[in-house]
Amino acid sequence: MNSLQQAERDTMARPILPWTLHGDGKTVGADAVVAPSERLNWPLTIGIGAQHVVAMFGATFLVPLLTDFPPSTTLLFSGIGTLLFLIITGNRLPSYLGSSFAFIAPITAATASAGMGSALFGILAVGVLLALVGGIVQLTGTGWIDALMPPIVSGAIVALIGFNLAPVARANFDQAPVTALITLAAVILCTVLFRGILGRLSIFLGVIVGYVAAVGLGEVDFGQVAAAPWIGLPPFMLPANPLENPAAVFGVLPAFLPVVLVLIAENVGHIRGVAQMTNARVNRVTGRALMADGLATMLAGFSGGSGTTTYGENIGVMAATRIYSTAAYWVAGIVAVLLGLSPKIGAVINTIPAGVLGGVTTALYGLIGVIGVKIWLDNRVDFTKPVNQFTAATALIVGIADFTLNAGTLSFNGIALGTVAAIVIYHLMTLVTRLRAPRPAPTTDEPATPPTTSTPNPPTV
Repeated sequence: MNSLQQAERDTMARPILPWTLHGDGKTVGADAVVAPSERLNWPLTIGIGAQHVVAMFGATFLVPLLTDFPPSTTLLFSGIGTLLFLIITGNRLPSYLGSSFAFIAPITAATASAGMGSALFGILAVGVLLALVGGIVQLTGTGWIDALMPPIVSGAIVALIGFNLAPVARANFDQAPVTALITLAAVILCTVLFRGILGRLSIFLGVIVGYVAAVGLGEVDFGQVAAAPWIGLPPFMLPANPLENPAAVFGVLPAFLPVVLVLIAENVGHIRGVAQMTNARVNRVTGRALMADGLATMLAGFSGGSGTTTYGENIGVMAATRIYSTAAYWVAGIVAVLLGLSPKIGAVINTIPAGVLGGVTTALYGLIGVIGVKIWLDNRVDFTKPVNQFTAATALIVGIADFTLNAGTLSFNGIALGTVAAIVIYHLMTLVTRLRAPRPAPTTDEPATPPTTSTPNPPTV
């Protein structure tokens, strides 16, 4: 048992508050780690929390920019959701809840067809369903999730969501190709040139470089920044009332429901990653984590923010620093809330032009797709098997081409249809294969039939 497991062995039965001081609170040995139940001194803890803020910030503010949601509102509920997550998981699971990119495509489609209120209703519905799934997982475990979404299915779903967004990236890129190219080049170079935490923040650094270039090219308008106050409440908005226009509101749900599967896959994957770095007992709070993310998403959708998910960026910070203290996440959540209460910060974020977004999303949406491919590689999916070939191939084409099926007032887009295709094709082909598998010959006492002397049929070509 290593030092981290030893420190955590008795913490899974009770909430971790207050934290115990790690050593002298000032240093971490070369082979030592700071467990979730521990902390460094508060100045260092605040510094680590600030690193988590920077790690989440680049992705979290991009989602509202790409969906025309208020950035301040999204930041506020990202921070509130993180604090809620820590409370519900008993302060035992270090994780940050940031904006989920899985919501971008359905939000964009819903807003264009039925307005922002319908998109918020979709986010709210996803949160409700995710919380219910969390309750079921808490009672039954995650085995049924693994059976429903094996790696070939979950990888296909994640990949098609990223690749489905390619036209959005191109539309922004075309508005300012020079700025977009500078931004994309900055993202790529920062990834190559920097190591550790800076390398993990290449998207954020690329946005900064692209933004500076956009300012130099006269593409940024600071008019609203000067007028925005430093302190104030962000704009809030309620989801659409399904009783007033049920056709429009419920019609957007097919595009949102597949997001639940992505959030489950993300959460479970991130929790297992944290458990591997800290203690296997962390897996026991998977149900609570899903419920917490569901409740945070519900709260955001009910108030005008975007849906949330656990963030791999922050897990990367923990892996780089070997500091897993949940105290740092309390700091990050509180800072996010304070940022959300500054309309001027939101106004600055809103000045980021389309060219910068085009450059960064060209890389980012592709990376989402590649994460799905990485799920296949990490789990050694065998693509010599037809069931895996057809599951991935069909789902990806349906998602990338954005197949659409209209059924009355309901409209199923490429993400919804691709998700259904991945699940149905995999399980249908698996079932048929098992039914057609030769059964073992019954054991009898009769002598074996002597071989015939007839010429066998020639092989077919």
